[in-house]
Amino acid sequence: MSHSVKVLFVCLGNICRSPSAEGVFRMLVEKHGLTERIAIDSCGTGNWHVGSSPDPRAIEAASRRGVDISGLRARQFVADDLDEFDYVLVMDRQNLADVRDIWHQNGGTEPRLFLTFGQSSHPEVPDPYYGGDDGFEMVLDLIHEAGEGLLMDIRERFD
Repeated sequence: MSHSVKVLFVCLGNICRSPSAEGVFRMLVEKHGLTERIAIDSCGTGNWHVGSSPDPRAIEAASRRGVDISGLRARQFVADDLDEFDYVLVMDRQNLADVRDIWHQNGGTEPRLFLTFGQSSHPEVPDPYYGGDDGFEMVLDLIHEAGEGLLMDIRERFD
């Protein structure tokens, strides 16, 4: 891996799933000593939470696993992200449809469902916002597992 690889995680509001994915994936990247090689960011397709911290429940669930996402701030997806990032990974089919609309006009990196990198039978990361705390745990399980697969893909593709 000679140059840095840029990974973007996308969900709806950028306060639950995508910042969790950013935090967990950052931890995996650090564990493998690839921090200098892989740049990681997250955003949302909607603009309701721009500038906000992640959901307190997401912060708490992540911190129980030794991942600190409290310093992250929500931002909205922009067309330039498709030119900037090597991976544009969305959490669910609605996010995929929204980003694909922009991709069809803009070109650049084709967005993909993040969980295609995992072994799980789940095609999408469910939005835990309106559910209970166990939803946040499930999100972390799914993104951790897909994150391992993503890291393998990056190493194969860029080594």
